[in-house]
Amino acid sequence: MPTSEAQTEIEAANQRLLDHPKSIAAHIQAADLHMAAGKEAVALHHYRTVIRMAELQEAPELPAGDLERVQTILNDKNRELYANREKILLDRGFEREKWSSRLSQSLELASGERTLFRSHPTEFEFAGLPTVQFYDPAQFAWAAELEAATPEIRAELERELERGRDDDFRPYVSDYSEVPEANATLMGKKDWSVLPISERGWVSTEMTRRFPRTWEAVRKAPMPGIYGWGPTVVFSLLKAGTRIPAHNGMYNIRLICHLPLIVPPGCRFRVGNEIREWEVGKLMIFDDTIEHEAWNDSDEDRVVLIFDIWRPELTEEERAQLLALFHI
Repeated sequence: MPTSEAQTEIEAANQRLLDHPKSIAAHIQAADLHMAAGKEAVALHHYRTVIRMAELQEAPELPAGDLERVQTILNDKNRELYANREKILLDRGFEREKWSSRLSQSLELASGERTLFRSHPTEFEFAGLPTVQFYDPAQFAWAAELEAATPEIRAELERELERGRDDDFRPYVSDYSEVPEANATLMGKKDWSVLPISERGWVSTEMTRRFPRTWEAVRKAPMPGIYGWGPTVVFSLLKAGTRIPAHNGMYNIRLICHLPLIVPPGCRFRVGNEIREWEVGKLMIFDDTIEHEAWNDSDEDRVVLIFDIWRPELTEEERAQLLALFHI
């Protein structure tokens, strides 16, 4: 039990919070007093409130040092809680390799080892869709057949490259770039370039003739056919030593698919809090409205086939309404 003097200070701090509920300083004072009095749960509640409030303020009312102290307290406590939860699972027969990936991520989020990223479309957000960074290709009936076509798709690409058609690739970042974050370093450069088969819903007859197996294979996927918007099917080339800055996509009603074709070691891709390496023939399906970025740290070029598909959570009725909404 806190001393009478400490209790008086706590009551005064509580009154200050009633009078100034949005005061970061008041929450820190209350947290410190409750922690000193042994009321850890209440103290941690106020410390977490401090961090949430500080994130919403452009200029927090306290010096950075105070906020860093609060964050350190929370980080230490989160690591302690993680260790306790891990011990509970181990004691009950659930070794780490038995944990589901979602449980592992949840515990890492709770411990502060992992940062939570959410979807932030730059143009249009469809309400009620879950936040999923990477989707499991196994949940899509068409995925295995597309992956199996990788050798044929790669052969078409290599044939064109051997003919010197790499000049047909154009810089991805241009005046109408969807990635303004990359303008400073990649504008007009072929460090990140694309060779489109279909773009913004317009299909190139010439390109479907040059890449017939590729076009046949991707058409098995549920691509959104909205003129002026989608589908987009492109070969994406990332030159050696190039980084694509972190950015967010425009619409969360679609997912982006990468089919890796030419992937030297050292090519990495981050979506939210997870970094993966492309593997030839292994689909990556992700929500591009979650912050993402890419690196080619090798001394060779990397090429993947990129196309978009409908979000699987959308109903047929919702898709029809979205077609009507975005069709130009």
